[in-house]
Amino acid sequence: MKYPIGIQSFEQIVEDGYIYIDKTDLVYRLTHEGKIYFLSRPRRFGKSLLVSTLKNYYQGHKELFKGLAIEKLEKEWNVHPIFHMDFNGGNFTNASELEGALKEYMERWEKEYGLATNEDLGIGFRFRDVLEAAHKQTGRRAVVLIDEYDKPILDVLDMDSTLEDRHRNVLKAFYSAFKVADAHLQFVLLTGVTKFSQVSVFSGFNQPKDISMDARYETLCGITQEELDSYFAGPIAEMAATNQCTPEEMRQSLKLQYDGYHFSKKMTDIYNPFSLLNALDSTDVRNYWSSSGTPTYLIRLLAHFKENMNELTGKYYPPEEFIDYKADVERPLPMIYQSGYLTIKDYDMRRNRFLLDFPNNEVKNGFLTALVASYLQPKKQLSNWIDDVVDALEAGETDSLCTLFTAFLASIPYTMRRKENETEKERYFQYTFYLIMRLISVYTAYVEKVQSQGRVDCIVETPQYIYIFEFKLDGTADEALKQIEDKGYAREYATDFRKLFRIGAVFSSETGTIGEWKTITGK
Repeated sequence: MKYPIGIQSFEQIVEDGYIYIDKTDLVYRLTHEGKIYFLSRPRRFGKSLLVSTLKNYYQGHKELFKGLAIEKLEKEWNVHPIFHMDFNGGNFTNASELEGALKEYMERWEKEYGLATNEDLGIGFRFRDVLEAAHKQTGRRAVVLIDEYDKPILDVLDMDSTLEDRHRNVLKAFYSAFKVADAHLQFVLLTGVTKFSQVSVFSGFNQPKDISMDARYETLCGITQEELDSYFAGPIAEMAATNQCTPEEMRQSLKLQYDGYHFSKKMTDIYNPFSLLNALDSTDVRNYWSSSGTPTYLIRLLAHFKENMNELTGKYYPPEEFIDYKADVERPLPMIYQSGYLTIKDYDMRRNRFLLDFPNNEVKNGFLTALVASYLQPKKQLSNWIDDVVDALEAGETDSLCTLFTAFLASIPYTMRRKENETEKERYFQYTFYLIMRLISVYTAYVEKVQSQGRVDCIVETPQYIYIFEFKLDGTADEALKQIEDKGYAREYATDFRKLFRIGAVFSSETGTIGEWKTITGK
């Protein structure tokens, strides 16, 4: 089986015999039930392939759709003039990049339809004239497909407010053509990560229908469980044999790593297609999506991040708090959600609230790694350090754990501990340890676990050992151990066969690392 990894051309996938998940019944519905759409999906989720599929459909390439669902649905196969724009390749941190790209597109289209270039006209009016000419000359209304429409803004978000405003105004003027040229338009689709509806990008024309959370189109991009079982039963069996497990165990491993996205109240499970296809191709479960890079705009936004992830995840939100992006860098939740690092995990119909959490293990690990790098900026190589911590936990080596945590905390620049008052310093250390333990996801880790007599700072469970941590800021390890004893934090493990370690640790606000560490072994 040939996997179309990195291939976004529908015609190449079909002509070269790559596997194609048939979404053309949804394409037919989309093109026949509406006119102007916006679709938000995370990066590498198949938006560009969808655009390519629509382009070939409106070009009347019936032969490419042979055997697909749309072949039986479409009877006319009309050919329409296509205007396809892809902002993926541009570097819009350059001041003139956006205007230059639009100018190049416009000059090409004006030449194609025999129009003289009039640079005195605004870009929106020039595009209006092109759309009108295309309609009159071909007898068919135009189709406009814009891929990653928001990249010109995302590239400079929280970097250059002047250039950000300039790009927003340029795009607003350009999209105004859709309103004045409405009679000449057959279909319009804009794809991207974010919806800038609140900052007037779309205010110059009739608002596109946002299908990002429309239950009818939730599976338009990505791979469902049904599609996985239907298209890839053979490859999963081969992958299971390679990894010395059963096909069902292999399915469960893939599900935990790559499944879990939900794009509507219907809650249909969606797999990340980029990661899933990479895993099937290499017969190895790894972090493909997160390893392909964290968006630079998200890294910049994380610098503003002031919430503990345990306060942000596993929480219900009204839709206005995360669906409509409001371009507020101090409130990054909408961007984190729309970028695919959080997804809907439940819907409370009575209160119209959505539960947000990490979609799967790959995303959780990738996001927390990026957050640690942004928030703490350690000098140590994070992946190697995590491996060493896991080895120490497996071996029950608490002295090694002390050494590892001390070295890691000492590697964080002093400037990252930028809080001034004592309470915020304590919160810094608590958050630091929280991030670290969330990254070490090989074993069960509870942070601030609530028990009958109090809240335990951290408990880590491995197959052989249980670690109960209590931390103090500028206190003593004996005080921390006494709290474990007085509050009965170990009581629930009294009949557990595993060896138990009580660990009292002290954070030093002066040195920024572990000041004292003591361990008591046994129940």
